[in-house]
Amino acid sequence: MKGKEQSPIRLGEMPILKLLMEYSVPAIVASTAVSMYNIVDSIFIGRGVSPLAISGLAVTFPLMNLLVACCTLIAAGGATMSSIYLGQKEVKRANETLNTVFFLCLIHGVIFAGVSLIFLHPILEFFGATESIMPYAYDFMKIIVYGTPISYLYFGLNNLMRATGYPKKAMMSALFSVIANVILAPIFIFVLDWGIKGAAIATVISQTIALIWVLCHFFSKESYIRFRKGYKLVQTKLLPKLYGIGLSPFLMNVCSCIIVIILNKELLYYGGETGAINVGAYGIINRIAMLSVMIVFGITQGMQPILGYNYGAANWERVKQTLRYGLTLGCIITTVGWVLCECIPEKISMMFTTDVVMIDITSRGLRLSLLVWPLVGLQIVIQNFFQSIGMPRISIFLSLTRQMIFLVPLLLLFSHLWGTNGVWLSLSTSDFIASMLAICTLVVQMKRIGRTVSQTNR
Repeated sequence: MKGKEQSPIRLGEMPILKLLMEYSVPAIVASTAVSMYNIVDSIFIGRGVSPLAISGLAVTFPLMNLLVACCTLIAAGGATMSSIYLGQKEVKRANETLNTVFFLCLIHGVIFAGVSLIFLHPILEFFGATESIMPYAYDFMKIIVYGTPISYLYFGLNNLMRATGYPKKAMMSALFSVIANVILAPIFIFVLDWGIKGAAIATVISQTIALIWVLCHFFSKESYIRFRKGYKLVQTKLLPKLYGIGLSPFLMNVCSCIIVIILNKELLYYGGETGAINVGAYGIINRIAMLSVMIVFGITQGMQPILGYNYGAANWERVKQTLRYGLTLGCIITTVGWVLCECIPEKISMMFTTDVVMIDITSRGLRLSLLVWPLVGLQIVIQNFFQSIGMPRISIFLSLTRQMIFLVPLLLLFSHLWGTNGVWLSLSTSDFIASMLAICTLVVQMKRIGRTVSQTNR
C-alpha cells in the first residue's frame, strides 16, 4: 500500500492549510537553502578572492538567468501539467509528462551549453564585463556552463517530484545540493586555493549529487509517477501546453537577464571610478532580495500542485482558499525582508565584504531599491497563481510588467536624472506599479472565473 505522501488524491480532500504547510514547508526549506547557498557562496568569493570577484559574479547573472529560463520553460510547464493530469485522474498522461520533461531537459541543456561555450567571452563582454572583472566572470561561468545538462535534469525532475506528491523528497534533494556545496566551496576556495573556479566546481558537483537522488526516486517502483517501459520518450501532443505554461517563467528570467544587463551598464556608466564596485553592490543586493523572493517561491511551489489538482477537479472553493493563504503568507515574508534591509543594511553588507566603499553603496542601494518590498510578495503569488491554473497569458503579462514594461523606461529615465540613486529607485517604483496592476487583474479575473464556475455548476 502506498504511503500517504505518494497519493495525490488527498490534494482534493485534506484541509487546505494543512496541505499548504505540507507542500510549502519543504519547498520553502529547499528554496531558502538554495538562496542561502548563493549568499554564502558570494561571501566566500568576496572574502576569499576579492571584492572585484563579486562584481565578476554579478556580471554572470544575465547568463545564469538565461540558463534558468531555458530550464523553467520545461520544468514549470511539466510540473503544472502533471498536477492537472493527476487531478483529472489521468495517471498515464502524468507519466508521459515525466518522460517528456526528462528528454527535453537533456536536449535543452546540451544545446545551451554548446552555444554558450562557443560565445562565452563576447557574451560576458556584452553583459558588462570590464577588463578588471572579465577573468573572474569567465573562470566561473565556463565551469557552470559545462554542468548545464546536469543542472537542467536536476531542476526539471525535482520540480516534477514536488508536483506529483513528493514535497519532502524534493526538499531533501535541494538540501543535499546545498550541504555538499557549503562543504566543498570553502575547501576549494580557501584550502586548495582554486579561487572563483573552486566555487563553480563545488556547484556542479553538488548538483550532480542531488540529481542522483532524484533519478533514484523516479526509477523506484515505489514512486507513484516513475519511468516505465512502453512509454514514448517524447509525447509531442504535450509540447504546446508544456511550453505554453512554461513560457511565463521563461520570459520572466529572460527579462531578468535584459534588466541586469541594462542595470550593469548604467551602474558602470554613472558610477564613474567606482563603476565596477557598483556592479558588485548590485550583486549583493540581488542575493539579499532573492532570499525573501525564494521563500515566497517556496509558497507558490507548495500552492502549485494544490491549485492545479483542484482546478483540474473543478473545485473552485478550494482554489480560492489556497490563493488567500498564499497572498497572506507572501506579503508577510517580503515585509520581514523589507524591515531588515531598511533597519540594518550596513550589517547585511558587511557580511559580504570589508571594502568600505562597497559597504556604503550596497547599504544605500538596499534601502532605495526595496522601498515597497512588502507588495512584491503579493505580485509574485498572483503571477504564479495564474500559471498554476493553466492561464499562462495573464501570468506572462504580469511578469513582463514588473520585469520589463515598467522597469526599463523607469531605469533609463531615473538613472539619467539621479545617477546610481535613480537606478535603485527605478526598481522600487516599478515594483509598486506592477503590484497594483497585479492586484487589479486578480480582482477582475476572479469575478470572471467565478461567474463561469457558477454557470457550469447550474
